[in-house]
Amino acid sequence: MNTLKNKIDFAVILSVKNANPNGDPLNGNRPRQNFDGYGEISDVALKRKIRNRLQDMGLPIFVQSNDRTSDGYNSLRDRAEGNEELGKMFKNKKLSKDEFAKVASQEWIDVRGFGQVFAFKGSKNDGVSVGVRGPVSIHTATSVTPIDISSLQITKSVNSEPGEKKGSDTMGMKHRVDFGMYVFYGSMNTQLAEKTGFTNEDADYIKEALISLFDNDASSARPEGSMEVHQVYWWEHNSKLGQYSSAKVHRQLVITPLTDIPKSHNDFNFKLQELDGLKATVLNGR
Repeated sequence: MNTLKNKIDFAVILSVKNANPNGDPLNGNRPRQNFDGYGEISDVALKRKIRNRLQDMGLPIFVQSNDRTSDGYNSLRDRAEGNEELGKMFKNKKLSKDEFAKVASQEWIDVRGFGQVFAFKGSKNDGVSVGVRGPVSIHTATSVTPIDISSLQITKSVNSEPGEKKGSDTMGMKHRVDFGMYVFYGSMNTQLAEKTGFTNEDADYIKEALISLFDNDASSARPEGSMEVHQVYWWEHNSKLGQYSSAKVHRQLVITPLTDIPKSHNDFNFKLQELDGLKATVLNGR
């Protein structure tokens, strides 16, 4: 398969309703929010969801969640050593970092897409420190307007231990975004794609993952249907370096609220300005 030949930019519009899209552990797990009151979803959280979707497609993933492991390995080191070629390299006194990165990129789509730092402690013989730069970069998602956050106390009405006096005891707090329209951007770099072997087919897998980002992602913080992808904008340039900078391409998507307190996707106007020679493919979320 051929590596990615033309630069790609993309944008994703998603909504959050009565859910916590990405809790901040340093702030009581409240939904992430910047100093201006706009909601945020970290790029790390977005990549986690993309990895999960790729894994659901049956593709090999290196950074798997502990509750979603599909290969029996319980750590990144075990997974790396489980690869026959990489396992031999761990024991090689003269480790070739380039060869290690090449094998890892061939094995796992998230390594050749997002890159990965392989940093494992050990003796001089089996310690590893290898970095892979991936061609797919993703920004933090930011809400179009400031968000309102509701907080609820959670109580229990059952005894945790025998002999306890029955009662409703406060267990903690639960936070949610009442409504928020978020957008995030990304791009795919052809020069880095050549180094990791990232292909046009891999790019299509990423596109499909973006369209179906919240499939099989429900939790108590994100009930089924509370998060939805509305549109994916996909710009494929006609050259390796691209006709325009990513910043200029991303600015072509203009989102304007139609009311002071938007409560749905219909309360926004989405305008896509065209650049000469570069047209976006607009895909609806699933």
